Amino acid sequence: MPPTLPTHAAFGSEVPLAEPSWYQNLNSPYYNASHVAWRAKLRDFFEREVEPIVDATMPPTLPTHAAFGSEVPLAEPSWYQNLNSPYYNASHVAWRAKLRDFFEREVEPIVDDWDMKAVQNNHAACAEYIKRMYKKSAEYGILPACVGKPWPRAFTDAAEPEGYDYFHELINVDEGTRSGGGIAWAMMGGLGIGLPPVLNFGLPQNRALEERCVKECLAGEKIICLCITEPGAGSDVSNLACTARDAGDHYVVDGNKKWITNGIYADYFTVAVRTGPPGSAHKGLSMLLLEKSMPGITCSKIECMGVWPSGTTYIEFDGVKVPKENVVGVVGGGFKQVMYNFNHERWLLAAQASRMARTCVEESLSFARTRRTFGKFLIEHQAIQHKIGEMARQCEGLTAWVENITFQMNTMSKEEQNRKLGGHIALLKLSSSRVAEFCASNAMQVLGGAGYTRGGKGVKVERVYREVKAYAIPGGSEEIMLNLAAGQFGFVTRSAPDPRDKAIKALQEELKRIKSKM
Repeated sequence: MPPTLPTHAAFGSEVPLAEPSWYQNLNSPYYNASHVAWRAKLRDFFEREVEPIVDATMPPTLPTHAAFGSEVPLAEPSWYQNLNSPYYNASHVAWRAKLRDFFEREVEPIVDDWDMKAVQNNHAACAEYIKRMYKKSAEYGILPACVGKPWPRAFTDAAEPEGYDYFHELINVDEGTRSGGGIAWAMMGGLGIGLPPVLNFGLPQNRALEERCVKECLAGEKIICLCITEPGAGSDVSNLACTARDAGDHYVVDGNKKWITNGIYADYFTVAVRTGPPGSAHKGLSMLLLEKSMPGITCSKIECMGVWPSGTTYIEFDGVKVPKENVVGVVGGGFKQVMYNFNHERWLLAAQASRMARTCVEESLSFARTRRTFGKFLIEHQAIQHKIGEMARQCEGLTAWVENITFQMNTMSKEEQNRKLGGHIALLKLSSSRVAEFCASNAMQVLGGAGYTRGGKGVKVERVYREVKAYAIPGGSEEIMLNLAAGQFGFVTRSAPDPRDKAIKALQEELKRIKSKM
């Protein structure tokens, strides 16, 4: 006869078959009293300590928003495509709809003509376009979303989107770049980098001018530009040469600035100058707010490869008298003020490049679906499918990276952003310009002659193709971004000894010994 098997008292749920068989008062050759005690201990722990908090630790249901925008696959960011996202809510959806309406209604009908007028140097027509669009943008309440977070409610009556954050600004940048980089720079470039120093550091000695400048710019009544880059100093900010000589109750500004966005249209100039002596490097820099009405300011448009509507400008300052109360922040604080907004500027450029790359995907796929070659549609050729698929793959990855950095910015103070995100944003900007360049080049191949032609079906691709270098160089070149990231992340922990150092030290000691005997 088989041995008598142990039977344990029923345990746990009374629902039939809800528990293993030996919990159900059935025989088992496997379990003894020790197992029974251990089971009771574990059930007590999980019911007492874990189950009460399970629901609280479950991820929330992510909002899914209705599909929006283009019906061309991958032409829009993923949250436009009816996919889940943890970043966007109803406020962002409403803001997106408002911006799409504005840019489709007011901007897109004039983009081609504005672009052409700019390259033809019809400054009067371009000035009319930019001033009209600034005014329209203000009427739509868009301009305050160009200068970062928080919403500058003290200086504008424009309605703040509910829960305004960096994702609202990202939507503004993204939607504004669908028409091209030059249009984005024209309508938010100068404002987005020229006004933040005034907003963030103020004019402590002239609050009236500070308030007037900010209010007029956010109302679309005046245009501002940031003047940092010079013919001999770009990313090397500490070696700026434009001087502001102390002349008692005012400074006299002499020097020049180059490649200044919106400069030819500007009413205000936020200018980095050297108030310290020669050789004072970054410690001798200050920032001044100049007005167009000041004698001695000459602006000339620069003929550039792309972003024509933005009005890239060469500015000469010849003995410009600037009241000392026009100092932004404090004297000697210019380097900090320049650096303070660099991360935000580079994030803006990355977001713009991301949309430009996606425009190339949309235009390529739309064209390939209608163009016939060798008896079939161009998109039926596997080589074209792979080309567009590779473009889209890179766009999706770039968008995800932009959104991740935007989330980080949302959850950090400005100081923490500058402390932690410099290297990440540098790599993001580098990647964005390379993705945009890759997509522009491949889109040009897909469209062929249509993409090479200014106007017609390839107008957007042709525009993006000549604008991508404006994202690889300004705001810190790709090479500078790699150097910055390497430094920020501390790639080099120690330097290998240079054998020449020992020889130099010996020579210095010998020279010192000789001098002591003279």
